[in-house]
This record gives sequence, C-alpha cells and structure tokens, in this order.
Amino acid sequence: MLAGLLGWSQATQASEIAFEEDGNGWKVKVTKEVDGGVETVRAPLPMVVTTDLRLNEPRYASLPNIMKAKKKKLEKKTLGDYGVDGGRRLRVMKVEEPPPRKGGGKVEDVDGMISKLKELGAI
Repeated sequence: MLAGLLGWSQATQASEIAFEEDGNGWKVKVTKEVDGGVETVRAPLPMVVTTDLRLNEPRYASLPNIMKAKKKKLEKKTLGDYGVDGGRRLRVMKVEEPPPRKGGGKVEDVDGMISKLKELGAI
C-alpha cells in the first residue's frame, strides 16, 4: 500500500538485494524464493522492499563482548534531544464495539450444507 501511495516500485519477500548503477541511475535487483524456484525483479530507486528472514544471518554476541557491554555507561536521551516533538498526532474520535455476531446453524450432511450455501448465495 505504501508503494502505491508513493508511486514507487515494490518488491516483497526479498532474500537477496543488490544495487546496480547504469547510465540512467541506480537500480535495485531483488531476488526472492517462490514455489517454482527463484524470481528476480529489477526496478529503479526509490523502491519499497520487504524482506524474508533469509536475507540476513544473525550475529551472536560473544561472552567477552557481553561483559564489556555491561560495564559501559548508558546515556539516556529524550526525543527533544533529537529535535523531535513527542506530542500526540492522532486524536481518537470514537471507539465502538462491533455488533454481536449471529449464531450459526448446523446441517446434517453434505447435501444439507450445499443447499444452505446455495440459499445464502455463496455458491
């Protein structure tokens, strides 16, 4: 939805991303795994890309680095330190509970289910 609103290209479930430069500017080559194999998409920047869990490999902290991190001083900052207003931007106009659902009906057999679905216009 974001890409559509911005008018940008979009690639989803990326398992590999590469940037390429040609005569017209930068392009992004996105590879993703699909049921039949691998699909590759190439589009110009700007572009919205969503990723797959296989894109990056996690880095695990070693015990010596964990011990070093415990000794470091943690500096607390506020949003104002970065020039960001932390006030509310949205106003809740109304909150309502959804209407209660109607109870379902039981059918005796498959033929009864098919006739009920036809009656409701589902098939």
